[in-house]
Amino acid sequence: MNNMDIEYLDRFELKLEEELLTLCTSRKMLDGILLSTDDIDNHWKTLAPEYIADAVKEVPAYPVVSVAWAAYLGMAVAKGWDSDWTKCLATPYANYYGEHRFDDMDEHITRHILGLELDSPAASAIEDMLRMCGEKAVDLIRYEHIEPQSVMAFHVFARSAKAMFRIGAALQLFRMGYKFEKVKLSDLNVKPS
Repeated sequence: MNNMDIEYLDRFELKLEEELLTLCTSRKMLDGILLSTDDIDNHWKTLAPEYIADAVKEVPAYPVVSVAWAAYLGMAVAKGWDSDWTKCLATPYANYYGEHRFDDMDEHITRHILGLELDSPAASAIEDMLRMCGEKAVDLIRYEHIEPQSVMAFHVFARSAKAMFRIGAALQLFRMGYKFEKVKLSDLNVKPS
């Protein structure tokens, strides 16, 4: 990839994240800030190869699912970051599968990792939000008019999955009560040097 391609992909990813953040904020599932941690963001690099290998096969028949499940994975990792990060880091990607492997990853994560009944209002709200986010991602990909099955199409898809992973993590962090707050040095009893 040349620098122009990388810059294009960076702009695409940023635009998608901004659109997803706006969408989630409009539904009161975020508050205008993409909550994140370097730990969670960096863990995507570990999970991405296996996720992308699973998801790319689903693109022709289930384009929304192929990107949306990355958000469920992000939610699961955010939950693990909050409860036991060492255990989460050691959890193999396959542990996020449901009974039918990738096909019901969403239900497995919802029920067994997030601890929600599938027919609960919270699970339904998450499902609706992630479907809308997945549809937004697919619309944005299609708007780019990239040649299907090209190298660039693969990279745009991978960047979309990464953005969905990050939005899923942000949704879960928000659900657990995390928020960014400005802190003054005086609050930390630190004297400026």
